[in-house]
Amino acid sequence: MFAFFSIISVGLDAAGKTTILYKLKLGEIVTTIPTIGFNVESVEYKNINFTVWDVGGQDKIRPLWRHYFQNTQGLIFVVDSNDKERLGESKDELTKMVGKTFHDNYYISYVIKNPFCSK
Repeated sequence: MFAFFSIISVGLDAAGKTTILYKLKLGEIVTTIPTIGFNVESVEYKNINFTVWDVGGQDKIRPLWRHYFQNTQGLIFVVDSNDKERLGESKDELTKMVGKTFHDNYYISYVIKNPFCSK
């Protein structure tokens, strides 16, 4: 018997959201292109099935993030730790979402992508 959860993955453009999604789905790193709109995949882990919505992070798309939160139970917010110039911008975007979007039974995972970590 499976439990089902819907998760949204957001963060600034080029933070690594799509790379993380396909690492979870396929178990390997794949070459990606910038996401215009979204990618959606089902990921199974033990007896849990996650539907993961990977939403593009370009500044013009970010105001649309709030529309993807309906009927989701969790958030993965991805930050590229090597993009030091935009760490403040990442913090601001996360702060905006936390202040407006979440309800009581919501799980937040803050992922910091570091390409120097072992695979």
